[in-house]
Amino acid sequence: MEATFRIVLLLMVVAASAEENRCSCPTNKRTNCAEEQGICVCKALGSNQKVDCSTLTSKCLLMKAEASAPGGKSFTTPETGFLDNDGLYDPDCENSGIFKARQCNYTDTCWCVNSAGVRRTDKSDKDIRCSELVRTNWIFIQLKHQEPETPFSQSEVASSLRHLIQNRYRLRPIFISSIEYNHPFIKIDLKQNASQKSDGDVDIADVAYYFEKDIKRVSPFASNNKFNITVNGETLDIEQVLIYYVDEIPPEFTMQFVKAGVVAVAVVLLAAILIGIIVFVVMRRWRTGKYEKVELKEMGEMQINRVS
Repeated sequence: MEATFRIVLLLMVVAASAEENRCSCPTNKRTNCAEEQGICVCKALGSNQKVDCSTLTSKCLLMKAEASAPGGKSFTTPETGFLDNDGLYDPDCENSGIFKARQCNYTDTCWCVNSAGVRRTDKSDKDIRCSELVRTNWIFIQLKHQEPETPFSQSEVASSLRHLIQNRYRLRPIFISSIEYNHPFIKIDLKQNASQKSDGDVDIADVAYYFEKDIKRVSPFASNNKFNITVNGETLDIEQVLIYYVDEIPPEFTMQFVKAGVVAVAVVLLAAILIGIIVFVVMRRWRTGKYEKVELKEMGEMQINRVS
């Protein structure tokens, strides 16, 4: 009797586990999923908005879910491209899942973002106006990989990454503008104008975000959807990823956005110039004083000679 009870209990646990696995979101593990009238409905953490698990979740909803959870030169970068220097924040999202043009934090500091959710203005107060959500139509991804056992070719790297982006992130080939390889650096250009993107297309900003999270081993995908890049059967180990965003309208940063390194160089140069001026003035005065002492001495000797 006891053995029969154990078997029944085991079957119940297996059935419950199978039911739980059946109702889950393979493209976003940060969701709560439950059966509603025989349909698996998944809602994003942090916003409680329904998500379509057959495609990528929008970057805005992913960032909101993450914020709610506890705790050598290679390629020339785009002229107007800029990095995301603010990292993760708790964003305001539209009902459609896209970013609101204006974002604020708990201190009432506000700024404008692009369609990728990246700040494109200086930070200000709540009076800042963001008239529209400017679209990011070009994303420039730069990768650096560790040294492989055997050298990779340009065609092998490009083919593997195209296959990955098209199949894992479901981005249509038309939006993968180019993939270039200059050992050990890789450049991926994703371009997508608003007129090209249909309702069924994933956004390149969402693709770039999923890709970055995959590389950093904090993937939004379910745990059974492992990330791995292989080139000709060998794992491509990425050790660095930089993502530049290029908007349809250039960003509106002022000198406040100048990198700390540039400011430091400017300060050093200014200090060197000031020191040079001070040294020049001191040396000139010292030489003048020396000449005056010599002249006084000579005049004294001339007077003595006249008297004698």
